[in-house]
Amino acid sequence: MGPGLPTASQEPRAAAGVGDTEQSPTELPWGGRATTSRPVLQISPSTLPPTAAWHLTDSTSDAGSAPTVAPTGDAGNQTNSAETEVHTAEESQETTTSTIITTTVITTEPTPVLCSMSFHDPEGYIDSTDYPPLPQHSYLECTYNVTVYTGYGVELQVKSVNLSDGEVLSIRGVDGDALVVLANQTLLVEGQVIRSPTNTISVYFRTFQDEVVGTFQLHYQVFMLSCNFPRRPDFGDVTVMDLHSGGVAHFHCHLGYELQGPRVLTCINASRPHWSSPEPICSAPCGGTVRNATIGRVLSPSYTGNQSSSMYCVWAIGAPPGQKLHLHFEKLLLTERDRMVVYSGDTNQSAVLYDSLRADSVPFEGVISDGSSIRIDFLAEEPAAATAFNIRFEAFERGHCYEPYIQNGNFTTSDPTYNLGTTVEFTCDPGHSLEQGPAVIECVNMRDPYWNDTEPLCRATCGGELTAVAGVILSPNWPEPYAEGEDCVWRVHVGEEKRLFLDIQLLNLTNSDILTVYDGDELTSRILGQFVGSSGPQKLYSSSPDLTIQFHSDPAGLVFGKGQGFIMNYIEVSRNDSCSDLPEIQNGWKTTSHTELVRGAKITYQCDPGYDIVGSDTLTCQWDLSWSSDPPFCEKIMYCTDPGEVEHSTRLISDPVLLVGTTIQYTCNPGFVLEGSSLLTCYSRETGTPIWTSRLPHCVSEAAAETSLEGGNMALAIFIPVLIISLLLGGAYVYLTRCRYYSSLRLPLMYSHPYSQITVETEFDNPIYETGETREYEVSI
Repeated sequence: MGPGLPTASQEPRAAAGVGDTEQSPTELPWGGRATTSRPVLQISPSTLPPTAAWHLTDSTSDAGSAPTVAPTGDAGNQTNSAETEVHTAEESQETTTSTIITTTVITTEPTPVLCSMSFHDPEGYIDSTDYPPLPQHSYLECTYNVTVYTGYGVELQVKSVNLSDGEVLSIRGVDGDALVVLANQTLLVEGQVIRSPTNTISVYFRTFQDEVVGTFQLHYQVFMLSCNFPRRPDFGDVTVMDLHSGGVAHFHCHLGYELQGPRVLTCINASRPHWSSPEPICSAPCGGTVRNATIGRVLSPSYTGNQSSSMYCVWAIGAPPGQKLHLHFEKLLLTERDRMVVYSGDTNQSAVLYDSLRADSVPFEGVISDGSSIRIDFLAEEPAAATAFNIRFEAFERGHCYEPYIQNGNFTTSDPTYNLGTTVEFTCDPGHSLEQGPAVIECVNMRDPYWNDTEPLCRATCGGELTAVAGVILSPNWPEPYAEGEDCVWRVHVGEEKRLFLDIQLLNLTNSDILTVYDGDELTSRILGQFVGSSGPQKLYSSSPDLTIQFHSDPAGLVFGKGQGFIMNYIEVSRNDSCSDLPEIQNGWKTTSHTELVRGAKITYQCDPGYDIVGSDTLTCQWDLSWSSDPPFCEKIMYCTDPGEVEHSTRLISDPVLLVGTTIQYTCNPGFVLEGSSLLTCYSRETGTPIWTSRLPHCVSEAAAETSLEGGNMALAIFIPVLIISLLLGGAYVYLTRCRYYSSLRLPLMYSHPYSQITVETEFDNPIYETGETREYEVSI
């Protein structure tokens, strides 16, 4: 007897040993510190100069003599004295006296010379010449910390590094109290760039050298930090508007899933920017209520693995007034302890449309409600991960057929309203084939229209004969996991003068499953590739027009697990000794090094002005007649070129990438005056690359600026009197020639200027300037 469901009418729930003793360091006369150790009956050689090494000898005898202090050279003499004393005692056959000598060796430990420097400017240099002098018998420990405003990070570029053996140079990110090593002396090379994860970066330098000390120089500047890209929820998606502080990320779930957590996250400004809360998840709820339903899904509740009690879920679905509901069972896998009942109404007293306990098979054609509502009850006495169902529902008008649905395929219809007499034709996606239904169905029955047959299924088949010039081969039952014990063979055949190129895009198998590719039409042909487990993309070429692919999954797959499967594409290619031609790219062009694309031939891609190439710009035809990489594409340039530094100034860049909208603020050093605009902004144009809004300014000394101003005033003082005198002389000349001597000295002073008819004024008001070389032309008329 299967599990029972409640018989009383219930309303649905809302959706929803002993060690050596250490002594304190002893102050030594020469300013260092000493550490002591107590080895048993042995003297360690000292590494210090003879005048600086002392031995403290403790002599313990039966007489209880006190310890004495002796120089190093006397230790051997005392030992001889002890041996003589023991020998004398033996000769006299009296009480034997044993002497134990414990020697303490004192060595010096150099005192470190500490140095620490902090930087807060947006740009600068860290130079090894900044550390203090290194005294003799000491070592150097320097720490350089760069801290900038919250929300910004520090970017270090290695300008030079020349260290000796044993020296340490470590670049560390500071995250609260933790230090994260970003690079060290074994990895640093000139030109390398290291970015901090927070607004602080620390450089640690240590040297033991007495003479030659290593050198280094690092250039630092700020950059804007950003939040990490948020994790996309399973069974959902995320849309990110901006990763910098203040940016938001929107989350949503696929049909049938509900979002657990906030729908919108904001990037918070901090020493390490972070999202306002953890990313939400998408889970399938146990029950729920849907009103005015149009389309949706009912899914098996998300299984947590720690559920011990039974599970009872109720879904109530209501269509808009005057419409009915159709349920399509895309998947229905129930255990013996599960039961599902579908009612044509709001309560469990309504007519039963489907009962898993009494039905012999799953109604893949679906069920249709009598009215505008449907109720689904699901009871799991022992919830298990094996339970899985996916039910699609949709509302449709009375007097019409419902809209068909086919997974992994598509359809065309003669009437988008699905009225009486409408026909629908189904097709499957590449790699799938139609099963369990016809390719064409028709809407029949005038009184209560319905489809004359159920929608077919599109399944990824296990093996087959493929003769198309191109196609797709999928693991059985894709996109669902393949079953255990599969043994599939695909044979591909193309034109006799062709061969095959096989592109394995996804390969995710277990270590007990195997995929084999043969170069021919038999399983005894040469093996092109054999794969077990998971691997990256693979590209294979056959030597003939035939290719055989065999896949075998372990019958014990339920014990060892199953992989995701595989996706591979094939296409016929030429059998001659040349690579296939590559396509043109949008907003660019290509050039070839050879007329024929033989082995070694190169194709070079270039982009139109205003576009930048993404990918490899040069592709080479390889020995196996494949190209060295995929063709690139052209992407519109959205950044400006660096306008450069201004002598005697500093600059602050809002974005080191120099994207459109980036600003650069120039500030002259004390004693200098800025000539030109201090603020440059990266400006986008519809055609061409983005440019800066003004030319690069200059910083001139204040003395030079004053001299220039005085020279201008002097020139003006000379020019004005000369102008007045010229006007007076010109007026006198006109008077003499035109008025007083008009009859006899008439000169042709009024003539027609060859440019007098040009009335259009030139316009030169464009504030946008290109950086770089500027040419000036002087035109004389």
